[in-house]
Amino acid sequence: MNKGTYGLVSQRLQFILLACISIGITSCDSQSHSDSPALPPPPHVKIAQPLAQEVTEWDEYTGRIEAVSSVDIRARVSGYLEKVNFKAGARVKKGELLFEIDPKPFIAQLQYAQAELESAKVKRELAKNDLERAERLFSGKAISEEEHDARSKGARESVASVQSAEANVNTAKLNLEFTKIRAPIDGRIGRELITEGNLVSGGGGDATRLTFIVSTDPVYVYVDADEHLALKYRRQAHQTANSKAVEHTLAQLAVSDETDFPHLGYLDYISPRADTATGTVSLRGVFANPDDLLSPGYFARMRIRASVPYSAILVPDRAIATDQAQHFVWVIDQEQKVQYRKVVLGAHIGQSRVITSGLSTQDWIVIEGLPRLMPGIKVNPERISLTASKGEK
Repeated sequence: MNKGTYGLVSQRLQFILLACISIGITSCDSQSHSDSPALPPPPHVKIAQPLAQEVTEWDEYTGRIEAVSSVDIRARVSGYLEKVNFKAGARVKKGELLFEIDPKPFIAQLQYAQAELESAKVKRELAKNDLERAERLFSGKAISEEEHDARSKGARESVASVQSAEANVNTAKLNLEFTKIRAPIDGRIGRELITEGNLVSGGGGDATRLTFIVSTDPVYVYVDADEHLALKYRRQAHQTANSKAVEHTLAQLAVSDETDFPHLGYLDYISPRADTATGTVSLRGVFANPDDLLSPGYFARMRIRASVPYSAILVPDRAIATDQAQHFVWVIDQEQKVQYRKVVLGAHIGQSRVITSGLSTQDWIVIEGLPRLMPGIKVNPERISLTASKGEK
């Protein structure tokens, strides 16, 4: 092979080698670009503006319902129970006949007492006549002073005997009246604890308990509150009504199967003395009970108005995060980036929380999607509207 041909072949090999190298580099660059990881899309979050509304704060307690009046019905005289005149659990009116004890022994006692009274009256008339004669004779010096004094004292004794007999008659009448046992109050009656035909004992601490009656409308609810809360209610009553009456402090009630507080009432009593062992003060609420739904002994939740109505900014509880001892929310700026915003919390209102500082109603805060957020990252926000929170009544 001559030198010209060798040079041409060498140039072609160099060209092919350069071409291969160029193709390899281009392929590597293309593969490098295709293997680089794609950036994740911005996280999707739901945002809303804080809600501005008028709210009222409430303090919630647990307690028991108690009757305003509760009476144990006991026998006041001894005898055989002759009749039961009520149905267990029924509503009774004051004065309604409940039990009857055999009256025959007491009728006889009354008749005997009346006879004794008539005898005492006859003796009083006789002593009166004797005294009148003794006075005439004594004025004529016909009898001694001792005889006159004896007849005078005899007349006075006869008057006392009549009074004693009259008292015995009244006692016999009362005992006869006590054989008919009547309801002392309006309310709902329990079951009969003694049935007809049994001997009952009356009077004193050993008197036989026959049944009980509890008043039903209204009812009391007793709860225990901290000392500073009791002071708050007193001050609130002074400011609201310009008086020292706590009756102006509103209260609401719910029993065990109720989620809301449908029963309306008021606080009517704050104990004048705190329990030194627990540091609590007894409070009492009064609630109407026209349909007998609330029964003494039931468990109940009572809440008491803790503030006058005021305008507040509300944020759902789920939008509030905690950083050690601080509370904060995520605020979305105009560039759709997340900003850390410290807030100061107020009272709970339903499922929301009052924000006392740190937010305005113009801010957009993250409501859903909080776990993936970090300060400064960009998000894909979806705007929603908040609804009014319950509990502002």
